[in-house]
Amino acid sequence: MFMSRKENQPLIHRSRVLEYSPADPSAANNHFRSKLSFETDPSDVYQDITNKVTGILMVDARTPDAYARGHVPGAINLPHRTIDSATTASLPRDMVIVTYCDGVFCNASTKAAAKLTGLGFKVKEMLDGMDGWRKEGYPVEETVIQMTVPTST
Repeated sequence: MFMSRKENQPLIHRSRVLEYSPADPSAANNHFRSKLSFETDPSDVYQDITNKVTGILMVDARTPDAYARGHVPGAINLPHRTIDSATTASLPRDMVIVTYCDGVFCNASTKAAAKLTGLGFKVKEMLDGMDGWRKEGYPVEETVIQMTVPTST
């Protein structure tokens, strides 16, 4: 505890952490379990991919160019702006779709998750996206984009 130079009284610093009391453990447990029903992280995804766990489908919600430069192995590219009943007609309804984008400064995965759940799909969002995936050192697939060069006639 710090003492005031003038009064030899202790200086009391209010805690910003304790400004609001923590939740009751039961309520907190419900909250954190609820969060886990919406989110996953690169480590859990990597473990499932490594262990060949079935039941999840990785959806990269970024642009085709961003997807081509690097994506989670096995992920499909479904840019959030293109998601509708027609573009999702062939997606399996018995799997959990895991959406991701670039990272914390990108909300394409959130937009994709909102659209997909609105269409009746079960969805989780991968926290930290490709930034988190790369920071963990996990493998990245790249896609070669084929370009057609017009010929002179």
